Amino acid sequence: MSTKEIAASPPNPERRELLAKASAAAGGLALAGAAAPFLASLAPSERARAQGAPVDFDTSKLAAGVLVTVEWRSKPVWLLRRTPEMLARLEGIGHLLTDPHSAVTSQQPEYARNAKRSIRPETLVVVGICTHLGCIPSYYPEPGTVEPGWPGGWYCPCHGSKFDLAGRVHRGSPAPTNLVIPPHVYAGETRLVIGGDRTT
Repeated sequence: MSTKEIAASPPNPERRELLAKASAAAGGLALAGAAAPFLASLAPSERARAQGAPVDFDTSKLAAGVLVTVEWRSKPVWLLRRTPEMLARLEGIGHLLTDPHSAVTSQQPEYARNAKRSIRPETLVVVGICTHLGCIPSYYPEPGTVEPGWPGGWYCPCHGSKFDLAGRVHRGSPAPTNLVIPPHVYAGETRLVIGGDRTT
């Protein structure tokens, strides 16, 4: 076939359409292949997923009056099985506290907005970070150990904030609000899930 014959042959629209579709499909596959690693890099790592994951704890391991610390979302969470005496000391001290009725709703889930700030009165679950500047308060459960009239609770050594055994802040403390109660749920008689929430 001569050059003149090739140039004179009519264009084939079906062939052009087929080539355009094949080129588009090849380009789409190449783009998807190149985008897959990029999109995978945007997903949270296993470590990040683990840090945000709920934490299970067997509450049968909680001894009365002993503070246990677990880590959730890179924060210390305190677990405390309060004795009947500790619970009794939470009564009648509202005059010492800034927010005795947990009116600042962002500090606890609705189900922990009560005098004990807990689902089960004896078991406190609270983030162990002072709401002033993020220090870790020290645990002083015995009455009178920090000052006369001390009902037991936590004292922050950084700036002197004081919290009772429900994590409620004392009046005159630098901390503006109560300690935070994290979302938690009981998934069984002794299985506590920190980061789980019965509202979800």
